Amino acid sequence: MSGRRVLFAEFTALPGEEETVAALLAGFAVQVRAERGCVEFAPFRLAEQPTRFFVYEVYRDDDAFAAHIGTRHGLEFNARLGPLIVEDGSQLTWLQPLGS
Repeated sequence: MSGRRVLFAEFTALPGEEETVAALLAGFAVQVRAERGCVEFAPFRLAEQPTRFFVYEVYRDDDAFAAHIGTRHGLEFNARLGPLIVEDGSQLTWLQPLGS
């Protein structure tokens, strides 16, 4: 087991789908926060660009992130999100903490 897994996910709603994406993401956030290995799941909409979404995520460890990826609600969310966004899925950026 390794240390915490920290990342952010970004995606852009297609024109006219912004509110659908926002509602879908808000519902998904409730489900993810209930996962045993989730430390934080904080979705945002960019203030200057309301079609852009940003999610800051922290999981207990690699196993917790793997469990998150395999949840039914995660698979359903990604299937529903795909046709509503510009990108081919969420764009993930992994973060590494500085210091100890």
